[in-house]
Amino acid sequence: MSNKILIIDDDADYVDAMSTLLTAKNYDVISAPNGEEGFKKAKKEAPSLILLDVMMTHKSEGFDIARNLKGDEATKDIPVIMITGIRKEMNLPFGFEPDSDWLPVKTVLEKPIKPDTLLKAVEENIKK
Repeated sequence: MSNKILIIDDDADYVDAMSTLLTAKNYDVISAPNGEEGFKKAKKEAPSLILLDVMMTHKSEGFDIARNLKGDEATKDIPVIMITGIRKEMNLPFGFEPDSDWLPVKTVLEKPIKPDTLLKAVEENIKK
């Protein structure tokens, strides 16, 4: 069983914190600072799970990458957890829910995330 997790997020401090937490739980963590690099790494590394931010190079980059991952034969079966602060950042009165067409992810978590919440979501969604 692979336990490789790809974190796609442009916030280096946040990536470091998540990596430290996940590595302590014996996950192999790799990362990419934007969607383009993340998509390439997902195809090359075939992780068991992807943690994906929304707002990176542009405000909807994570949404675009989630759809690209689902549409590619090499990455379509990799579970994705979207981790975002977009609701708070853009003062949106609503959140986001997974949708097979518009937002093809397993779950959406709002930043900031408690470590226990992240670990539970990872365990529930990682491809075994």
